Amino acid sequence: MNQGFWKKLKKPIMALAPMADVTDAAFRRLIAEHGKPDVMFTEFTSADGLFLGGRDALMINIAFTKKEHPIVAQFFTSKPEFMQKAAALALELGFDGVDINMGCPDKAVEKQGAGAALIKTPALAREIIRAAKRGVQDKIPVSLKTRIGYKMDELDTWLPELLAEEPAAITLHARTRKEMSDVPARWEMVAKAVLIRDRLKSKTLILGNGDIASLSDAMKKVKESGADGAMLGRAIFGNPWLFANLAHAKRERQIEHPPVSQEEKIKMMIEHAKLYEKLFKGVKNFAIMKKHFKAYVSGWAGAKELRARLMNTKDAKEVSKIGLFYLKTGKYLTKPVKRGTVGVENILTNSYNSRRMQ
Repeated sequence: MNQGFWKKLKKPIMALAPMADVTDAAFRRLIAEHGKPDVMFTEFTSADGLFLGGRDALMINIAFTKKEHPIVAQFFTSKPEFMQKAAALALELGFDGVDINMGCPDKAVEKQGAGAALIKTPALAREIIRAAKRGVQDKIPVSLKTRIGYKMDELDTWLPELLAEEPAAITLHARTRKEMSDVPARWEMVAKAVLIRDRLKSKTLILGNGDIASLSDAMKKVKESGADGAMLGRAIFGNPWLFANLAHAKRERQIEHPPVSQEEKIKMMIEHAKLYEKLFKGVKNFAIMKKHFKAYVSGWAGAKELRARLMNTKDAKEVSKIGLFYLKTGKYLTKPVKRGTVGVENILTNSYNSRRMQ
């Protein structure tokens, strides 16, 4: 087993989850700059797509900077040959590891026999792990992310199959595929996974995932379950500072980052929008960026109205003008920006609500 960078990380290991249209190249750069976790993952990427079409867009999406190391490329496929090629590409590109998605419940992914569908085909899942290992030539570690079962708890049979292939780490989302995210994550299943791993005398690391609200919550769940670490997902929305106090947290000092002001959040949103546009203009629709607005702009009087104006923007320039004016005046637009008739600058000076930031 090649554990590569994993064996160098101080426990508990805190990882950033791979999330479609969220942890893209733009957001990862901000996170690495303002609050880097122990390890980062790319968005899940189609191994088939890298070699059958759409390669250019996918390559932009998995691009990374030096500050993001260690960074792991996550791929999904049901075809071992494509996993081997994708893993070899990750090695060539300088990734620190390869992760296999065996837990995504997306219907389009499952239709291909990939993601969570692999829970139903353990023999194929094992062959895909072996293919990834062939691709990386034992030079970087191979890990995977999965669930506790498809329709029910299958850890007693599913986990040993995976451990037999000696992946460097397994991240366990503590729900079944059927449960999606509709029920609370069952972290007692993470504890069960640790017991199974120990009973089999495996050296594979176990990370828990699901319903982690904060860094302190992650520390608590890891301690209670006995896991080697945790993977945080939704807690990163609007909060690239999530891991900023990670070193202190591991020394059991101040765990959470100090509260972030409205001004800091709005400025970060503007920076995020500009970087997104710089990296993805002509490749990804700017509308994808809007899912972040609710996270950045919430929790104070007037935030809802400001957010409504931001949802009508078409590019980073409009986001910047609206956000900066709000910071300067505490006012927000009462009408959406009209395109091709009234300029943004005129609207900014003539059409505002008088409510101030609280």
